[in-house]
Amino acid sequence: MQCKLHYLDRAEVGEYIKTHLAYAGADHDIFSDNAVDEIFKFSSGAARMVNKVCTHCLIYGAQNNRNIIDDHMVKFVVQGELS
Repeated sequence: MQCKLHYLDRAEVGEYIKTHLAYAGADHDIFSDNAVDEIFKFSSGAARMVNKVCTHCLIYGAQNNRNIIDDHMVKFVVQGELS
């Protein structure tokens, strides 16, 4: 059996991230709007890639005691770990 998800648009990526974080227990936004823009640009809306970028960003943020993931952190993670 094969299942293909459609690519998400920018608004859907933002909601997708918020929904996953809320499910994990987050009570505030962790990714800035600019960070979500960068995640969307890199992932092109592919859910699997959104998950991968977010996971790497959350790990990087935790290692560096950051409460908010901004666009600079996303760019750093994408260039350093995912490219």
